[in-house]
Amino acid sequence: MIDRVDPFIGTDVTSLPPRNGLAATWWWPKPQIGNTHPGATFPLGMVSACAYSGAYPTGYGRHDLSLEGIPARLHDQQLASGFTHFQQSGTGAIRKYYNYFRVTPMIEPLDELGRTWQLSKEQAQPGWYSATLDSGITAELTVGPKSAVHRYTFPQHRNARIVIDFSMGGLSIPYGATIPLRAHIECLEPGVACGQIVAEGVPLSVYIECDTPQWRQMLWYDRRLMPGGTRLDFDRIRPTTLRTFGLMWAGPSEQGDTIELRIGFSLRGVEQAKANLLADCGPKPAGFAERRALTADAWRSQLEAITVVTPSVERQTIFSTALYHSLIKPCLAPSESPFWPDDGPFAFDVTTMWDIYRTQLPLLTALMPERAIELATALLTICEEEGNFPIGYRMARGSDRFSRQGSALVHTFLADLCQLGLPGIDWDWALVHMSDDLRRTYGEEFLLRGVAHPITHTLDLAFGYWCTAKVAEHLGDTALVRQFTALAEQWSNAYDRQTGLLLDSTFYEGSRHNHSFRLQHDMAGRIALSGGAERFTRQLDTFFGFGAGPVAQLGEAPAASVVLAGYDLGRFEGLNNEPDMDAPWAYHYVGRCDRTAEVVHNVVHQQFGIGRGGLPGNDDSGGLSSWYVWASLGLFPVAGQNVFLVNAPSFVESTMAVGRNTLIIRTRGFVEPVAGGPVQYVQAARFNGEPLTRSWLRGTEVHRGGELLVDLGPRPSDWGTIGLPPSAAPKPPLTLLNPPASGD
Repeated sequence: MIDRVDPFIGTDVTSLPPRNGLAATWWWPKPQIGNTHPGATFPLGMVSACAYSGAYPTGYGRHDLSLEGIPARLHDQQLASGFTHFQQSGTGAIRKYYNYFRVTPMIEPLDELGRTWQLSKEQAQPGWYSATLDSGITAELTVGPKSAVHRYTFPQHRNARIVIDFSMGGLSIPYGATIPLRAHIECLEPGVACGQIVAEGVPLSVYIECDTPQWRQMLWYDRRLMPGGTRLDFDRIRPTTLRTFGLMWAGPSEQGDTIELRIGFSLRGVEQAKANLLADCGPKPAGFAERRALTADAWRSQLEAITVVTPSVERQTIFSTALYHSLIKPCLAPSESPFWPDDGPFAFDVTTMWDIYRTQLPLLTALMPERAIELATALLTICEEEGNFPIGYRMARGSDRFSRQGSALVHTFLADLCQLGLPGIDWDWALVHMSDDLRRTYGEEFLLRGVAHPITHTLDLAFGYWCTAKVAEHLGDTALVRQFTALAEQWSNAYDRQTGLLLDSTFYEGSRHNHSFRLQHDMAGRIALSGGAERFTRQLDTFFGFGAGPVAQLGEAPAASVVLAGYDLGRFEGLNNEPDMDAPWAYHYVGRCDRTAEVVHNVVHQQFGIGRGGLPGNDDSGGLSSWYVWASLGLFPVAGQNVFLVNAPSFVESTMAVGRNTLIIRTRGFVEPVAGGPVQYVQAARFNGEPLTRSWLRGTEVHRGGELLVDLGPRPSDWGTIGLPPSAAPKPPLTLLNPPASGD
């Protein structure tokens, strides 16, 4: 699996074969680029390292800030002014861009610091990145959980150098720079230095080792050397007074000389940074090759958790890379909180819960339940210390709440963990914070009026109460269960009973259509509100473009009128955007699994590809890639509800390590699919040898493992028309439509 991962997928403008059929009717409003980077990462690690061009939003690449359509270029080719640490992964406008401690290998004078060099021979694998600058210097980067190791190979030169710029961060786009408020650098001995910057309210410390005893070690300020100086201190830095400063090693190099640089990082001071470097690289420092091998082994272990059988190298690459992108974020940094003194779980780059709660967190829970518990404990601690569950949380003081995006999203994650019975969380502690958090921000309006705007928050909060009731039920608090179950029923206040769609409101991305077909805890009631199964199915068919013609996608810098016209289509956004990630599975609740199969088939085989342009939109910290992983396996988690919906797998066989158990998904009648080719439909299924007539499994069933055997065929069947997925409350039986004779 690790050999099939291509970290360059998603780093450039979307470039996929022309869509046909159903996929050609979907409209993409968000930037058509994955916004990933190919740098070195560690599974859920604290540190990443990558070439730095200043481009949006990771610091890598060629593109400018973009919120819609095709992003404009900042650069015509791949460039770098050095190599930085801490990058976002697949995100959009998050306003925290890091890229701290730029390391620049040079044979030019220090005055040239900040210029860019053209990159060639770029290569990347999980945990390793390499490129050659047009100066002739080859750079290689790898990382540990809390460290980075660089290796630079120089040409012959009388005055080669490695320069670390402590003063810069962020991006080169307008208002994208990060300015340190305070800084300290100290040379401890030849080849050893330490320091700290305070940026975005966070003290980030480094302990640095460089194996260049024959080179001079110097501090510099404003591109001028400070011979003999051993420390620099800045008590207060202003954007108007900032001058570059940092550390440098310089000396002669012979052709092929290699210099290794090891950096330990911590949010709790230099001594902790030193300890982290020792933990990652050992008392006899591991060289670059050893650290790279250790990180590759860590990635191999995670990526081998799911295996798929396919003769297609291309499809194996897409799947393996999706799994890789799914496991980069959040950053778990145990005992590293700079904001409170207690040791224990700490996390940042939860970017954002809106992006990951439907797909990535259920995947993390399945593959690494102990890390899911660690993340959940970190989120509970953040709520206890700061007063809110975060919607987004960065390596910055205070959570980025992104309050308009959503409410009560952490509740979904916690409800899944509770219903699965995973050990390690004090649920009395959790219930207190879940309950209190529901009353904050938009929660007050919800309690006073039974509705909150933006109207999607009404759905979020109602579901948050439902999720919290599940925890109360686990603890035997029947009074709270009754109270919260009643509040959960107020989801219906969000809908216009004439149209069956959400009320007029403002929407954070998307339109009322994109948000109207999310999977709720009472889907039977939701379908009844639309007028029954037949009308709800017609609404879904219109939303997904059945019978519609192709649409034109946005170009570069689209006019506002063009964007609004696209939203007026009320169309599925084809995984270019987050709000309708779970909508294809709404068909399961009216017994139309054939429609789910048709939509998902077109997404899986037409919206993902190989190459730098292989993603249809922001990867969103692995939220998009996790969707692909689940959809390809033929399962989809209904977040917070302990339910997985079953669909036609897109591989003949797959094996998934679920915690300490194993789930095997096998098919009969499988035909290796192609883009735009025939859809395959479930004809029958068996789970652990018993017939599975329902179209869903409990999360606890999936996590216990076993074998799911799915019979496939070229035409829809009556499978899934009975045993509909569960809803919160019993409703009268739905009148189901007969499935069509053939699919799209």
